[in-house]
Amino acid sequence: MDSERIPPLSLVTEQTLDVAAHVLAVSSRSAGAVVTFIGQVRDHDPDATGAVTGLDYSAHPDAGRILTEIAARFRAANPAVELVVSHRIGHLEVGDLALVAAVASAHRADAFLVCERLVEAVKAEVPIWKKQYEVDGTHAWVGLGL
Repeated sequence: MDSERIPPLSLVTEQTLDVAAHVLAVSSRSAGAVVTFIGQVRDHDPDATGAVTGLDYSAHPDAGRILTEIAARFRAANPAVELVVSHRIGHLEVGDLALVAAVASAHRADAFLVCERLVEAVKAEVPIWKKQYEVDGTHAWVGLGL
């Protein structure tokens, strides 16, 4: 990527995630491929008894630091790519964006591979939990590993 560019900051935020801003943050004249991942709230879940109406994402106070460390680790291991990843917390409705990652590289294979691995690392390592609401008014915590 361009040597004068500062790597974009990866965030855990309550703000709406902007896909275009993520793409812009990693794009450059040397990037022939920009791969994005968008994780959005869906209206169903295998463990739900009814339709899902929304989620509350909660984060450990260290979640932002951990996300930033993961992004830095992936940048160090993959110097030919630029990347940014953000996770939203707070209340999200069906269709809202919960996770956005963008990875740019000269070639698509590198961008696809790094993006997939980055998203998997974020999902596995960042301490963010979700409370899922269903159409009947019930709720359940999902993915706590209990």
